[in-house]
Amino acid sequence: MPVVYCIGEALIDFVPTTKGLSLEDVPSFVRAPGGAPANAAVAVSKLGGSSAFIGKVGQDAFGRLLKNTLSHHGVITDYMSTTTEANTTLAFVSLTADGDRDFIFYRKPGADMLLNHEDIPVKEFKKGDILHFCSLGLVDAPTKKAHKAAIETMKKAGGIISFDPNVRLDLWAEKQQCKQAILEYLPYADLVKVSLDEMPFIFDTEDEKEVAEKCFNLGIKAVIVTRGALGSAFYTQDYIKEVASIDVKVEDTTGAGDAYTGAVLSQIIKVGSLTLSQEQVDEIVDLANIAGSLTTTKKGGMESIPTLNEIYEFKNTNNC
Repeated sequence: MPVVYCIGEALIDFVPTTKGLSLEDVPSFVRAPGGAPANAAVAVSKLGGSSAFIGKVGQDAFGRLLKNTLSHHGVITDYMSTTTEANTTLAFVSLTADGDRDFIFYRKPGADMLLNHEDIPVKEFKKGDILHFCSLGLVDAPTKKAHKAAIETMKKAGGIISFDPNVRLDLWAEKQQCKQAILEYLPYADLVKVSLDEMPFIFDTEDEKEVAEKCFNLGIKAVIVTRGALGSAFYTQDYIKEVASIDVKVEDTTGAGDAYTGAVLSQIIKVGSLTLSQEQVDEIVDLANIAGSLTTTKKGGMESIPTLNEIYEFKNTNNC
């Protein structure tokens, strides 16, 4: 069975018990396993696909929690390593009244940055597999070489490359370093997911169609634009599928984009190609839209991602 390999950071989000307060005023937090690539791996598994996580965590309680949580959700953790040289990365989060977020990361360094190219299971990659990565793995650390080795090997194997820049500028010494890394790795991708607020930083434009065209000129086959409360769009050279956001009570937006991306990947892996019909694009985007929306109704990343049964139940109840 083809596998979606998600490479990069697994971390612990500390989510506030009280919304609408700044980080310095939050009285207490609840731990929530997360990390964008790890969340995406959970989403793939929960939605019926086979997924594996490639990454490094600390040889500590939080690292064990992350591995156990991923395993619990059906993610293959055979390629998840540990280190005593750094602790598992932590992120403290504050939530606005509408569920939006502010972060402080403890990652100087974090264990995820020490992922080495020798940790990559390159012999496992095969045609039909997908490799998904984000920009936090492209910082100037061992993890960047590990990502490059994984990407190049998956390309040679005939797999699909998925890239979510997931811009977190606080984790870069300079903003320009982040942008340069993203632009350097965009041409490797077959599928790119970008949020509306990331487009001006990465592509110097707020025009979605211009962003899609720039990506197509790099050889990218499909572009996802998530618009938050405004919905999302899926661009191919032949089709554009747009959907409005679903009206739900938003508790926390953490992991919503990862759930959306994971839902897309869970369906692409079944098709085995990014050559999609209009009907396939419509079905994939509708599923992803519900997955991302339902994720916002609970706190945290992995635990808030819905199962396939929960999505079907929502569709039947709401006639969507």
